[in-house]
Amino acid sequence: MGEPPRPGAAGWLRLGGRALLLVLALFLFVPLHYLFRLVRAPSPWPRLFLGTAARIAGARVEVVGVPLKRDVFYVSNHLSWIDILALGGASGTAFVAKAEIGTAPIVGWLSRMNRTVFVKREDRMGVAEQINQLRDALADNWAITVFPEGTTTDGRSLLPFKTPMLRVLEPPPPGVLVQPVLLEYDRPDGEDIAWVGVESGKDNGIRVLSRPGSFRLRCHFLEPFNPRDFPGRKAIAAESRRRIEAALVRALGEPLRPFTWH
Repeated sequence: MGEPPRPGAAGWLRLGGRALLLVLALFLFVPLHYLFRLVRAPSPWPRLFLGTAARIAGARVEVVGVPLKRDVFYVSNHLSWIDILALGGASGTAFVAKAEIGTAPIVGWLSRMNRTVFVKREDRMGVAEQINQLRDALADNWAITVFPEGTTTDGRSLLPFKTPMLRVLEPPPPGVLVQPVLLEYDRPDGEDIAWVGVESGKDNGIRVLSRPGSFRLRCHFLEPFNPRDFPGRKAIAAESRRRIEAALVRALGEPLRPFTWH
């Protein structure tokens, strides 16, 4: 495999400018967050930071539909790390993420600040403990998001939904609803921004942050449903995927295509 293409001089300038703005946003929002934590007040600053970071990265986020504010389990498709910034900024949700994220410099710290639940997907023996962590997160955070495809796609495909992390809904905690979410990027931006194939996270970040202009990202908060009406995690996953697929087909105006790595 050859080296990924690198941005030109203008691209490096854009990347540097965006990186500087992200650092300034950190210096502004993080002390305010810890000040609110110190006085035990609910902190809006992680959500505001994520929304600001999405905009700095070039995303112009549009919320379609009404996100539930609390007692909600969002189930979403997944294209890019931009998804987390956009969804967190739009709804204030916490996330489920793989354990490696928690040990990453800066990113892990920021993830913990936003109350991320870290899971080891390969740790089958620890699933029960992870489910308990998710139940606690739902009780404490009011909203939590999972990306059940388990990886990112190109925005024109939808992979089968994996179900282990949906065990938290067997049985559903009282009053908790499931709200499917479709993340839709304008074409061809979505396919360009999507983090797929063998590209490293660093190379993807460089590519996205050095792009000219902005891009539109619509967060479609679809009709929520009561998980008690679809007993079992497989039924909940199937219903969530059915609703997301129908919304994605409507948005694309064409059938989905099989996903292939490139």
